[in-house]
Amino acid sequence: MKKLHIIALLIGLLIPSITWATDGYFGVGYGAQNKGLAGAGVAWYKYSLMNGNPAGNVFLGKQYQVGVGFFNPNRQYTVTGNPSMMDGTMGLMPGTVESDSKWFIMPSMGANWMINEKSSFSAALFGNGGMNTDYPPTIMPDGTPVGTFGSNGATGVDLAQMFLDLTYSRKLGEKHSVGISLIGTFQYFEATGLSNFAPFSSNPEKLTANGHDNSFGIGFKIGYMGHLTDALSVGASYQPKIKMSEFDEYAGLFAEQGGFDIPSNLTVGVAYQVTDKLTAMFDFKRINYSNVASIGNPIDPMALPPAFQNPDGSYTPNPNHVPLGADDGSGFGWNDINVYKLGLEFDTQNSWIFRGGFSHNDQPIPESEVMFNILAPGVIENHISLGCSKGFGESGKAIHLAMVYALPATVKGYNPFDFDPEQAMQGNMVPNQTIELEMNQFELEIAFTF
Repeated sequence: MKKLHIIALLIGLLIPSITWATDGYFGVGYGAQNKGLAGAGVAWYKYSLMNGNPAGNVFLGKQYQVGVGFFNPNRQYTVTGNPSMMDGTMGLMPGTVESDSKWFIMPSMGANWMINEKSSFSAALFGNGGMNTDYPPTIMPDGTPVGTFGSNGATGVDLAQMFLDLTYSRKLGEKHSVGISLIGTFQYFEATGLSNFAPFSSNPEKLTANGHDNSFGIGFKIGYMGHLTDALSVGASYQPKIKMSEFDEYAGLFAEQGGFDIPSNLTVGVAYQVTDKLTAMFDFKRINYSNVASIGNPIDPMALPPAFQNPDGSYTPNPNHVPLGADDGSGFGWNDINVYKLGLEFDTQNSWIFRGGFSHNDQPIPESEVMFNILAPGVIENHISLGCSKGFGESGKAIHLAMVYALPATVKGYNPFDFDPEQAMQGNMVPNQTIELEMNQFELEIAFTF
């Protein structure tokens, strides 16, 4: 009963606290050991329990792990240029606004049991990623609060994802293994401060400020790991797109009437034991954000309005009208990204292990998509990490520590909903404002293995 109480407590802590991750909105790594390597190690069997290569678990033996991460994302946007105030435009208030909610707690836990000498079963519960912004309104001289997009109150989104992996891993001979994970996924979402987008929505009542809505899905992940020589090992894992149930309360915001699936991703890598104590790892990861409409569809300002106003005050229907929430509706416009990870591990063979890593990913947000991505400024490209472990005798117990710093990154582009008044009078729709997104992050994780 005590173990069940602990598990229930961890689940209760995990659900409300998952927040922004860093390979776009995926985690840079999973578990303290893997984060100490900046997420590298798909070919390194030691750290596969938390969303790693499912083929590696059979090498772990009987093992339990619990961990907690403390996450500090700092995100802000800066608008330059005064709004034009023209009819049909959406100019933003100039200045810099920082997001509130600076600290988050992210627990995780997992266990691996040996079925026999050649196979194992494991279960792991962890946060995959998400988006979180909370921009306070600007208080005008008359005391009126004005949000980012002109509505009253705070503006932002809160997306969190939790994964439950059930994994079967099996050796093929002594040097090769395969694995498969059944993945149960839960996610929740809330948006606030978007009421001024109501004229552009297919369902304005399901656009914003509807509280948290839930979504569920089931997917799988497969993996392979092989020791080609005593020093060189290779690994690969693939997770197809996970189809999620719709966010019904936000069917007027997300494309496909509230769809928000989990993108497919592929990781391949190598690990090479340079010496008995030093191991180098390199991973390549591909995340296909564009195959999820609500994430990958670009915003099209000319398709959102249902009609255009003529100089005489009449309206002409927009033949290209595609509202928010439609099958081809606007999304965040994220690109697919390639991620490159390098990790080094030094095992003193005297109870201490030290780790370091570097990760670089392509920029997922194009300059043309900065307007909507004020809500989701996932602009991080580079991470550096340090970690260590301390073992305790022959008992298999160890404590692990990891620190990850995501270097500051920015993306700057134009506000596609506001135009220079003088140029517009001449028929030239020249952007009037620039928007710069900025973020940096710090994370500390502690875990215990027994």
